[in-house]
Amino acid sequence: MYQTRVTGICTSANSKTWELKYTEHPSVQSKFKRCLDITGSLVGLLVLAILFVPIAIAIKIDSRGSIFFTQERYGLQGQPFRIRKFRSMVSDAEQLKSLVSNEANGLIFKNKNDFRITKIGRFLRSTSLDELPQFWNVLVGEMSLVGTRPPTGDEVMKYTHHHWKRLNVKPGLTGEWQVSGRSQVKDFEQIVDLDLRYQENWYPLYDLLLIAKTFYVLFGRIGAF
Repeated sequence: MYQTRVTGICTSANSKTWELKYTEHPSVQSKFKRCLDITGSLVGLLVLAILFVPIAIAIKIDSRGSIFFTQERYGLQGQPFRIRKFRSMVSDAEQLKSLVSNEANGLIFKNKNDFRITKIGRFLRSTSLDELPQFWNVLVGEMSLVGTRPPTGDEVMKYTHHHWKRLNVKPGLTGEWQVSGRSQVKDFEQIVDLDLRYQENWYPLYDLLLIAKTFYVLFGRIGAF
């Protein structure tokens, strides 16, 4: 069984620089996983091409602002990259964040009745259509179809050694957290445990199993808001 191990970490809150020395997870070098990612991302980008215009029109009609929401996230070994999602909140959501109470525990932010989420945004989130643009991140190798939830910079700044272990694999569009309750899981430590469980249980066909479970969750509209 694979044992995850972080042998050294250096963090800097001012420079956003991290140095990780870790035991590489087998999934990182798996040719099967990479082929699955490329195939899945091409299919996802085709779906994006088909749905882009109606989603973009719906977003613009629903609220003022950009079609996309862009944010820096951190992936394998704490490497920064930028994700793009369809915008699901009002354009000044970050400025209004202090007005929303956090219903989650730990280094994540969740609120089921977040007033910043637009009407079309709530639908996009519940169906995960807002994440369609991230198939590009999968295609270029910054993300995987299956992995860990990609953290933001303010989360990573507060990581301990235990939390860093979740970045021994590429971040994914889906994973153990997404098929185990999604937004209903509100404890960050539980999410970390699920991420590490994925690393311990992983074998090439395990990704296919989690992808199948993801479709069940999505079509059942289970656990998202």
